[in-house]
Amino acid sequence: MEHSPSLDTRMLNRLRAAVLGANDGIVSTSSVVMGVAGAGADNKAILTAGFAALVAGALSMAVGEYVSVASQKDAEEAHAEAHDDDMEFTSPTQAALASVISFTLGGAIPLLAVLFAPADLKITATIIAVLIALIVTGYGSATIGKANRTKATLRVVIGGMLAMAITYYIGTLFGTMIG
Repeated sequence: MEHSPSLDTRMLNRLRAAVLGANDGIVSTSSVVMGVAGAGADNKAILTAGFAALVAGALSMAVGEYVSVASQKDAEEAHAEAHDDDMEFTSPTQAALASVISFTLGGAIPLLAVLFAPADLKITATIIAVLIALIVTGYGSATIGKANRTKATLRVVIGGMLAMAITYYIGTLFGTMIG
């Protein structure tokens, strides 16, 4: 039994929004936390920056998804009207909800790791938590999308770990320059 193309497109649209949200939540929140930690900030500053990054990022992702998918829907409607097609359209609201929820869940991982880890293990605990979260995100998205799991997982892990490492070292450099 085959699914209609519009159903597959809608499912893939939600998957894309959820994976993008989770990945961005993990990477951006962990990068902010690591950058602030690298600058030598205390726990209160690290948690404040991490929580602010989580909230701002989730809201930004939701608005961005909504606007982007609404533009896509406008184009689909114009195409359907011009070609007298009877099709189902993508949902900006579903994409925004998938993105805000997945960003929040993804971003909570590094924030919780840095919050609950002992002071001398905050960086290590955050790296381990983020690595696991990135592996789960890459593997899970590839499984749902029926794509190559190794390729997807490596892409997510390498990109995320690079972003976090670069931000940490920039924070370290910046911290020594102003400290």
